[in-house]
Amino acid sequence: MSEHEQQESPIATVERPLPGTPRDHLSSHTTRTVLRIQHRMLMAIRRHLDENGFTELHAPVIGPVTDPGCRGAKQVDIDYYGRPYKLMTSAILYKQAALNAFDKIFCIAPNVRLEPPETANTSRHLAEFHQIDVEVAGYTREQIMGVARDVVVAAVREIVTTMPDELKKLDRDPAAFADLLENPFDVITHTAAIDRTGGDPHAEIDWAAEAEISREASRPFFVVDYPKGSRGFYDRENREQPGLLRNFDLLAPEGYGELASGSEREFEYARIVTRMRETGENPAKYGWYLDMVREGIPGSAGFGIGFERLTRYITGVEYVWQASAYPKVPGVHSA
Repeated sequence: MSEHEQQESPIATVERPLPGTPRDHLSSHTTRTVLRIQHRMLMAIRRHLDENGFTELHAPVIGPVTDPGCRGAKQVDIDYYGRPYKLMTSAILYKQAALNAFDKIFCIAPNVRLEPPETANTSRHLAEFHQIDVEVAGYTREQIMGVARDVVVAAVREIVTTMPDELKKLDRDPAAFADLLENPFDVITHTAAIDRTGGDPHAEIDWAAEAEISREASRPFFVVDYPKGSRGFYDRENREQPGLLRNFDLLAPEGYGELASGSEREFEYARIVTRMRETGENPAKYGWYLDMVREGIPGSAGFGIGFERLTRYITGVEYVWQASAYPKVPGVHSA
């Protein structure tokens, strides 16, 4: 994955509205309503996962390495008692490690990614955000996609059932979610998505194309079978179809775009080292992780749902920063 050069100063021109001071943002009627809904969403998601046998763990905030596959975002380096550590961009490596303790785990994990400054104008990027991170030992892609769907449905059902008036205050019609609550999520391939929108068949679907295909949908849907080379070394390659990954994205309808990414995981030492080298990663950086893999970890599947993005979709607000109490918009200095 290539990384864009990151400007050190704020964006000269921001085309979209930005949050004001923390006082102005937090005292906004819209902000308060969105955050009340977000609170109830989180309670429902935690309850749903707990009832289905998941154990919640607290993901680390810093570590010697973090997820390298962050689509153009830069990692943040810190000095940890004389050694270079990273702020977490994703808990993926630690989720796999957690399966040494429990078969089904989840985290509400903080993430920091220095997104390219131009993403301030996409309506759906933050430099600091939270993910609902889930990992299950022994699961296939299809099984973990079912878990992702159920998490979204649990959150939506809770809000539609208990907070319809709050949705209406935000001009969000609770009836907009009827299709989501009543029907399975569709599945399309990466190739089919590229055929519909254009773009590089060997790369990610770009943000504009994601928004385009998601506008055509009435409920969330999955995009599967991304090509090898478009994602990190941990996404498992299809043994029957080399060159394709056993992974997925979950896209929200109405133009909201990507909510989640997930996959079956590579778990065999030789394959992981090979994939690291193929993606330009230096295996020597991943000592603790590779030592653990060499000793043996279970095959698994998992995903991360952007919590602020899910909040944005459910509440219908225009900008993802409206779903954060203290938003960090890429390239813009704030509290």
